[in-house]
Amino acid sequence: MKEKRKLKRRRDKLGNRMALIGITLVILSMVAVVNLRGTSLKGRDLEYQIKEENLQLRLDQEESRAVQLEEDRIYVQTKQYIEKMAKEKLGLVNQDEILLKPVQ
Repeated sequence: MKEKRKLKRRRDKLGNRMALIGITLVILSMVAVVNLRGTSLKGRDLEYQIKEENLQLRLDQEESRAVQLEEDRIYVQTKQYIEKMAKEKLGLVNQDEILLKPVQ
């Protein structure tokens, strides 16, 4: 009877140890997977930060371009711009101006 109890206790201890080893292996594998995924996510986060910085830079450039275009839109509606284009493109002059051409 005592031998049966000892044998049963040994089996129970062995079963408990095996269960403990199994649980430990499962936990270690979960830790490894979580660690690998965390590293992967950190890499992605870095990529996204770089993309965000590039997009922010592009946005700033486009905003400054929009301001410049608005200034140009206002300028082309002025009399000064119209006179400048008339002189450059059409060769026109004001009534009180004299056009001098070089002798060839």
